[in-house]
Amino acid sequence: MTEVSVQVPAGAVVLDGDLSIPEGARGIVLFAHGSGSSRHSPRNRRVAATLREGGLATLLIDLLTPKEEAVDLQTAHLRFNIHLLASRLAGATDWLSSTDQTRSLRIGYFGASTGGAAALVAAAERPDHIAAVVSRGGRPDLAGDEVLGRVRAPTLLIVGSYDTTVLHLNREAFAKLSGEKRLEIIPGATHLFEEPGALDRVAALAREWFQLHLTGRTTMHARPGSE
Repeated sequence: MTEVSVQVPAGAVVLDGDLSIPEGARGIVLFAHGSGSSRHSPRNRRVAATLREGGLATLLIDLLTPKEEAVDLQTAHLRFNIHLLASRLAGATDWLSSTDQTRSLRIGYFGASTGGAAALVAAAERPDHIAAVVSRGGRPDLAGDEVLGRVRAPTLLIVGSYDTTVLHLNREAFAKLSGEKRLEIIPGATHLFEEPGALDRVAALAREWFQLHLTGRTTMHARPGSE
C-alpha cells in the first residue's frame, strides 16, 4: 500500500490530498482537520495509520488552499468558517463517490476541533453518502442545533476528561443528535490527547466505530467513560 498525492475538486477550488487504499478495503475515512492545522497534522496521521491497519482507506486533505491558509495565518477567521469547511468536505465526498478507485467504498468522516463541526454539517448535507462520523476533541456545537438534529450518520464524539469546556459543549451537542450516537471520555486526557496512550485510545475507538459502520466487521462494547 502506498500513499498517493491527489487533487480534489471542491466547488471553485482544488484541494491537495493524500490518499491511501489498503488491499481489500471496503470503507474510506475522509479527515477534516482542526483549527490552524492541515493534512500533515501528526495526530490525524497517527489515527489514519491505525485505521489503515484495520483495513480502512484514508484521505487526508487540506480544507483550505495555500493562498487561503496564508490569509488564515494572519486572520484566523477561515478556520472557524464552518459552512466553508463543510462545503469543501461535501465536494471531496462527491469526488470520492465518482472516482474509480473509491466509488465502491463506504465513506466516513473523522473531524478534529472545528473539523468536527464541519464533518457533522457535511454529513447532514450528504445523508445518503456518509455512513459514520467520529469527532476528536471537536466542536460539534458549532454545527448548530438544527443541523445536529438532521445528522443521520452514526456519530462518535471523543473528548478528554480534562478538556472541561469542550467536554461540556460536546455533552450539550450530544443531547441534540437524534441518530445513533456515543460519547467517549478519555480519562486524564486534555484537548490534544498528548498524554501517554491517550491518542492511541482515540485511534482504537475510531477504528472500531468505522469498522462497525463502514464494513460491519466488529462490534463496539460499552466501556467505563462512555455515554
